[in-house]
Amino acid sequence: MQVLHQVKREDPNLIVGPASCDDAGVYKISDGTALVQTVDFFPPIVDDPATFGRIAAANALSDIYAMGATPRLALNIVCFPAELPVEVLNDIIAGAMEKLDEAGVLLVGGHTIEDKEVKFGLSLTGMVHPGKVITNSGAKKGDRLILTKAIGTGVVTSALKAGKFSLEEAADTIASMCELNAAASSAMTALGDAINACTDVTGFGLLGHAFEMADGSGVTLRIDSRAVPFLNGAKQLVKKKKNRPRNIKANGEFLCGKVKRGSAVNDATWDLLLDPQTSGGLLIAVEEDKSALLMEKIKESGSKALLIGEILEKECEIDIIVD
Repeated sequence: MQVLHQVKREDPNLIVGPASCDDAGVYKISDGTALVQTVDFFPPIVDDPATFGRIAAANALSDIYAMGATPRLALNIVCFPAELPVEVLNDIIAGAMEKLDEAGVLLVGGHTIEDKEVKFGLSLTGMVHPGKVITNSGAKKGDRLILTKAIGTGVVTSALKAGKFSLEEAADTIASMCELNAAASSAMTALGDAINACTDVTGFGLLGHAFEMADGSGVTLRIDSRAVPFLNGAKQLVKKKKNRPRNIKANGEFLCGKVKRGSAVNDATWDLLLDPQTSGGLLIAVEEDKSALLMEKIKESGSKALLIGEILEKECEIDIIVD
């Protein structure tokens, strides 16, 4: 956003652009159809190429799901060292294809460049009715906050890469990152106007993305830290500085003055609320009287759904209260 703020283009068909800090751009092409576009790519966070491909695809797809849209088309984005065997790239793409097939998305091409480090991701196009776009800026006083995945992926994968945590211990983290947010998105869109805002939780951590929702909606979010689910081992691992991704500090510095931290919130919990996530869950603001129904529908699909907070009237300059 430090760069995109200077890109100002007016178009009556642009429903969601860079100004809103949303998960994807949305462009109306007819009265019944809008295109939803996003892109995401990053270096490997696990050693197994196919697993990395699955995670990268699930992560990119989440931007489409968060907007209440259906993903349709994908393009690969690849940076790959010349000295690595091409079988590694084949496995990465095979893993991604598993998730694209699960999502019903067609891979229609892509682009590869030679680089010193492997990087992989996707550019995705989805579709949604122009009147049914869900943004991160419509949360209302009285709404309840629902989170659909446990957090702690940044800490766990850092420890995994450093050999401080085993694959077996990290199994729930890897499964979570590979899980699509499709079912949660479908349950959300089925409730129609009862859903007021949504975002997926990724690199800015739970509090960073919650801030974007609060700031864009002109409200204050209250998050009950005791209700937030954490991945296996995350609370213990985060206590050691070497397991903490550097973005935890950056996320905390950005939110300084914007978040009121309760005295009962310990350091380990606080750091995990700032932990950068990969392929995290959806954070959904839903009307209070439909929150139980939403959670029931999400759980019926086999995904998690936890009530972690509520939307309050704006409290001075505070965007989030954590207790």
